[in-house]
Amino acid sequence: MKYDLAPMEGITTYIYRSTFEKYYGGISRYYTPFLASMHLSTREKNEVLPEHNEGMTLIPQILSNRADEFLEITKALQAYGYDTVNLNLGCPSGTVVSKHRGSGFLAVPEELDAFLAEIFDKCPLKISVKTRIGISDESEWEDILKVYEKYPIAELIIHTRLQKDFYKLPTRPHTFAAARRLGIPLCYNGDITSPEAQQAALTVDPHIDRFMLGRGIIADPELVETLSGRTPARDKDRLQSFLTDICDRYLAEMSGGERNTLYKLKEIWVYLGSLFDGVDKYVKKIKKANRLAEYEAAMRSLFDNCEMK
Repeated sequence: MKYDLAPMEGITTYIYRSTFEKYYGGISRYYTPFLASMHLSTREKNEVLPEHNEGMTLIPQILSNRADEFLEITKALQAYGYDTVNLNLGCPSGTVVSKHRGSGFLAVPEELDAFLAEIFDKCPLKISVKTRIGISDESEWEDILKVYEKYPIAELIIHTRLQKDFYKLPTRPHTFAAARRLGIPLCYNGDITSPEAQQAALTVDPHIDRFMLGRGIIADPELVETLSGRTPARDKDRLQSFLTDICDRYLAEMSGGERNTLYKLKEIWVYLGSLFDGVDKYVKKIKKANRLAEYEAAMRSLFDNCEMK
């Protein structure tokens, strides 16, 4: 079984990814948070610079509904040495969807078809696609697959939810196997947070050989070890070192000083708090911290007083 790290805007930055690889690893491929600027911004360049991603397989993800924009971005990525890119047709955010980007592009299949025809004709790189199964009804999935089957998609990553489901409603794993008829590599995405969740997906389609992990692995960095059957003893020291290293690197490498560093760290703790028992008051202190010293004191108290589940 192979595991990929999903792109999560604001969290899975190059600093997070490379530090995760150092302390935990087990990830087959990492994906960048989406790139959307025709001429890559400084932030986007930092995400894809080879020196920021040494020792990892990285797939840049592009968010676009304009062929010219997509193709211009791929030119820049090719110059950095990339041979594969990923098209984001999965983001459910309202601001993205309203512009017919991300999963919003699925609402206009004729426009999506024309877009795919042009980029597959002109792009020299391999293109994989991360998709949802529709906007508001499962019946849309069949029409979406009819579009996809026209093109040499390198891999289809399927988040088994509709756009309207966002991340709150249950996944729909029974929809996954319908894409087998495309005859291309498939990857399952959506709420794989435990061996039980993994087994439920495999029960529906026993041929799954790759999972993309997102919120589940941010909440539990040992998840790949658990899913692989190694059931590690919880290691608070490793987790604390991991978080301290991320903090130090953000402070050293990112503009904005303590303020931006704290913002990034608090985003991680939105998910990570669920890994501990009796954690609420400590996470509240982390979220309220206005200075790095306050954050560090709150984190030390949490690790001293709370046990990992």
